[in-house]
Amino acid sequence: MTYIPANIARVPNMLRTNLSLGNISRTQLSLLDVQNQLSTGQEISRPSDDPVRYAGIQVLARRQAQSQQVLRNLSNASASLGVLDNAMGEVNDIALQAKQIALAQVNSISTPSERASQAIIVNQLLSGLVKTANREGVSGFVFGGSTPGTQPLQEINGGYQFKAQGNGLLADLGYADTVPITLGPSAGVGSTSARIKGDVDLNPNLTTGAKLSTLNGARGLGVSVGTLQFAFNGGPAATVDLAGSDTVQDVITKLTNAIRSYETTNSVTVLAGAGVTVNGDRLQINVAAGGSLQISDVGKGVTAQDLGIGATFTPASANGTGVDPKLTWTTPISALAGVAGALGSVRVNHLGRSTVVDLSTATTLQDIKSALESKNVGIRVELDANGKGINVLSDVSTSAAMALSIEEVAGNNSTATRLGLRTFGATTPLSVFNNGKGVQVVDNVTNPATGLVDPELNYDFKITLGNTPTAAVVKVDLRPQDLTNVQTVINRINSEIASQLPGQGLLGTDLVAQLADGANGITLVQNNTFTQAVKVEQANNSTAGRQLGLLNGAYNAGTSTFVGTDTAKVRTDNLVTYLIDLRDALQTNDVSGIQLAGENIDRIIGLISETRGMVGGFAQRVDFATKIEDDRNAIDTKVRSELQDVDYTAAATRFSLLQTQLSASLQTTARVQATSLLDFLS
Repeated sequence: MTYIPANIARVPNMLRTNLSLGNISRTQLSLLDVQNQLSTGQEISRPSDDPVRYAGIQVLARRQAQSQQVLRNLSNASASLGVLDNAMGEVNDIALQAKQIALAQVNSISTPSERASQAIIVNQLLSGLVKTANREGVSGFVFGGSTPGTQPLQEINGGYQFKAQGNGLLADLGYADTVPITLGPSAGVGSTSARIKGDVDLNPNLTTGAKLSTLNGARGLGVSVGTLQFAFNGGPAATVDLAGSDTVQDVITKLTNAIRSYETTNSVTVLAGAGVTVNGDRLQINVAAGGSLQISDVGKGVTAQDLGIGATFTPASANGTGVDPKLTWTTPISALAGVAGALGSVRVNHLGRSTVVDLSTATTLQDIKSALESKNVGIRVELDANGKGINVLSDVSTSAAMALSIEEVAGNNSTATRLGLRTFGATTPLSVFNNGKGVQVVDNVTNPATGLVDPELNYDFKITLGNTPTAAVVKVDLRPQDLTNVQTVINRINSEIASQLPGQGLLGTDLVAQLADGANGITLVQNNTFTQAVKVEQANNSTAGRQLGLLNGAYNAGTSTFVGTDTAKVRTDNLVTYLIDLRDALQTNDVSGIQLAGENIDRIIGLISETRGMVGGFAQRVDFATKIEDDRNAIDTKVRSELQDVDYTAAATRFSLLQTQLSASLQTTARVQATSLLDFLS
């Protein structure tokens, strides 16, 4: 309120006026502040109002803004997972319908025409599955993996190629938690196959251009670059800092320069010949005659150990320890110690096409990758995770007849085998035959009459050969221990041949089982003077002969060779593949094919259920995260309101008091201003 301070008795009119105006201005300013609080609802609107409370308000505001983004993410994730769950439900329904058809049509009373009509229904199920696989959600294609903008399943040459890559997009749930809102390759829709896993260690040599990051190191822990020390013939020690080195050449250059400087400083000759260089998979340090170069780490460093040079080098001991280089796409073919000799051509069979790929001009692994992928037959080439070989992946679901296989081209130095890419090679495990079902044999079958194991009931197939009209028969009994890989099976067949033919007047070498330099499959080569065609027949209801591709083979009289079929072809393991199998088996009235397709579909149903359970789990996490975020946001809103929002009752009361104060101030000022010196004297 405007007043004249008691300690000021007689003052000039100007001072009195200024005092009154100052008091009125402060009252008006307070009124303005209260009016702003009442109009905005905020007690704190700028730092000067209350620095401490304003700082707390800003922290809460930032956290609430982040919370709103997380809630938007959660809403988007919930919608995406809802679409994904519906899609997985449709996939499951399609699989169940297909399984029911397979169960109904595998019985003996179904006619070929009935099965053909059911094939039409299965084809419609396949079309429905393709549409479901290409379902779009709020984040793009729900089965698009990490590339949701790309249509996942696309038709190619009678098959269906899964184009999506990656495991899926992730939604930020807050608290450093994430969930995928799109799915990548899955057994239900579009898994890829990496069954052509290079089974040969290409064993790359060390090159000067190799990056240190691509070396496993002598300890198998990579290469850590730092400082190492060296001394010559027990002389003074010197250090060299390899920090910042990126390639093997960087290490060679820095180490060579340091040793040359040491030579100058100490008037000695340390290096001879090529000096510091590479040899095979390791560094080589050539020391002058009569010299001894000791290299070691400094303190707790491990650089010398990782580079394989933490040792004493002499003219007789110039090589370090191997550093196990990994393969890279720039690795030269000439640096592959595991591939001796020049490369030639390989044959790729896929999607009904047989393509010869010439690798003779390839100079790096990238050239091999480009040559194979450029044929556009639905394959991808990748480096194996262990850095020792290359893998070929098929991402096309197709019929068994158009499945992927890689075989030799005769006279090309076994190129596919040497690269580890032949799908039916000596080291191919039998567990991958017949699309993962392997090979089954009869074993330990007893004679009902004697109760003893009967050899006549335990052999799996018989081979007929020789001269017409007489013929020799070899009964092949495969044992469980023979089912390791193709070579162990071939060894067992040859053992049976060698033990049984002499008893029939033939030589044990008149029939040989082997792999041909050419098409895939086990071949049986008989003496070219024999006139009887080689024939393989099933025995004791064993499926081994068919599963090895021997029952459906063909005899070539010109070469006296029986050539088995390839039952180790590579196919994608998903519902699309097995719906194609079921459709084709129904169309051709193939009862065993219907049964096999039904079994595979039943197995896939279990995998689909697991995927649906995973999606449901993600949905629960989203719901839980949403609840937590809502609760936290509500608490933050309450605290922020307590710090920032105005108390309307208190503000209104204060506003009324300030109005009264302003009115009184104006009246007092008017009365005081009206008095003069004469009023005082009187």
